[in-house]
Amino acid sequence: MAFKFDWKQNEEKIKQLKEVMEKNKNTKGALMPVLHEAQKIFGYLPIEVQTLISEELKVPLSEIYGVVTFYSQFTLVPKGQYQIGVCLGTACYVKGSQAILDRIKENLNVQVGSTTPDGKFSLEATRCIGACGLAPVITINEDVYGRLKAEEVDGILEKYKG
Repeated sequence: MAFKFDWKQNEEKIKQLKEVMEKNKNTKGALMPVLHEAQKIFGYLPIEVQTLISEELKVPLSEIYGVVTFYSQFTLVPKGQYQIGVCLGTACYVKGSQAILDRIKENLNVQVGSTTPDGKFSLEATRCIGACGLAPVITINEDVYGRLKAEEVDGILEKYKG
């Protein structure tokens, strides 16, 4: 799913970002705080936003892109309203998390690292989330579902589709 950045629709957010950059541009190490604020403002860091930051902070776009793709807290695509994380840590994997992941992909017609076209769901495969006693585990935003079986997935997702 390709997302197109709409300059007109984002005018107010761009103004907010410019204020953040103005406040930080003469600060040593400004890139990380500016990227964090930009992601809060836009929900993700499209190339258009990275380019604005590059021009304002006088940091090469390649450096910004490298930072954004290196740190997992940054994203290049918008996240869905509901962010689903499927734990693929050892305990969860051994107890069937791959089948759960496959069921979610099939139910929502979405791939790992992607967002559904309606913007409702994002899917991520995660490593251990520290709930091994509940394996296999998924999270949907702040909700945790443990000791799951693949056949339970459809019912759980229905609660969020409504």
